Amino acid sequence: MDRRESAALLAYIGRLDPRTIRTDPAEVREQLDRWHELLAEVPAATPQGWDARVVAREHVLTSPYPIMPVDIARAWRAHRRDRLQRHTDPTPGADPDDPVAWNAELAGTRRAVASGRTAPVHLRQITGARPRPELEARLREVGSCIPAPARAALAPYRPARAAREAAIARGLPDALTVRCEWCHAPVGEPCRRRRIAPDGAARGSTPRATPHPGRVDLAAAHRDRQPETT
Repeated sequence: MDRRESAALLAYIGRLDPRTIRTDPAEVREQLDRWHELLAEVPAATPQGWDARVVAREHVLTSPYPIMPVDIARAWRAHRRDRLQRHTDPTPGADPDDPVAWNAELAGTRRAVASGRTAPVHLRQITGARPRPELEARLREVGSCIPAPARAALAPYRPARAAREAAIARGLPDALTVRCEWCHAPVGEPCRRRRIAPDGAARGSTPRATPHPGRVDLAAAHRDRQPETT
């Protein structure tokens, strides 16, 4: 708050608690200087629930001691800290390939929340909420949320996923859309290589990079049975 707002707050507190009133001009200037020094970074009020007058009134009602400017400054810091702890940093709309713009938007959102100009985003809303329009446009432009170089770098560590994507790119059916009748892998899960012990019991079941041929044929037949959409 500026010097005029500090003086207005002091006048309000003086009406509630006459013990804070100073009559000597030198004492008045000294008191105002001290309050303004400690409250220069504290807003008088914000659209999101902060009001220094409410804090002062609450102190007068609950404490037998005269209020000091540090009491209001500490209450503001606690209010700001609580807001930031409830904020979950929504995804910026800036291009993620531009770290300067990305970080600037992220920091600007945090400053707006801390200063009380914007309400905290309590939930990330991963489900049930539509992406921001600019992010949807960006996703349609790049085709995937994972860049092609990153996808290629991850391929050795995700062989089943890489083989599935390569098959779909070649126009082959997605084998993981059906259950495998050979290894009984459910829909969405890769096929497994089962090792059988001499007594007939299964000794191991490791994921296969490629699906069983019978599963590919079953997926192709399932795709052929699907009605064409116009």
